[in-house]
Amino acid sequence: MVKVSVVAILGLILLCLPYQTDERTSGQFALKLLYFLLSALSLIICVLAVAFAAHHYTQIIKYTCKMADDSCQCTLDPSDPLSRTFLYRDVGDCDAVTTTIKLFVLLQMSLNLLLALVCLAACFIMWKHRYQVFYAGMWLQGSSAPETPQQKV
Repeated sequence: MVKVSVVAILGLILLCLPYQTDERTSGQFALKLLYFLLSALSLIICVLAVAFAAHHYTQIIKYTCKMADDSCQCTLDPSDPLSRTFLYRDVGDCDAVTTTIKLFVLLQMSLNLLLALVCLAACFIMWKHRYQVFYAGMWLQGSSAPETPQQKV
């Protein structure tokens, strides 16, 4: 989460900077490169967070829960004595606990997926701005024709 906020602050700084054509300042180039690299790293982290939450969601839906002395005991495989047991204390109903956990994990997955899409869009915009520039016009060379510079489109 810290890296994502650093990327957001760096993006805000880049938005406020006056634009220099062709990145003539090394500071602006360094900020853009850092912004691209942090956005790519944030994209990777967000995708891993979605995968991690999805893995836990698949485990949560396989829980077998039972009430025992004002607590909820959930296991993945009740027939296995070495199976991991999760204990939720001071709850009234096991269904409320598992439903709430499922909801939180789904919310985490959707928010991380949304943030991954934002980071992907930031990387795409930075990449497109730098490497997908086409030049239009004809470069005329000759003594009678005046020199015309290429135009960016």
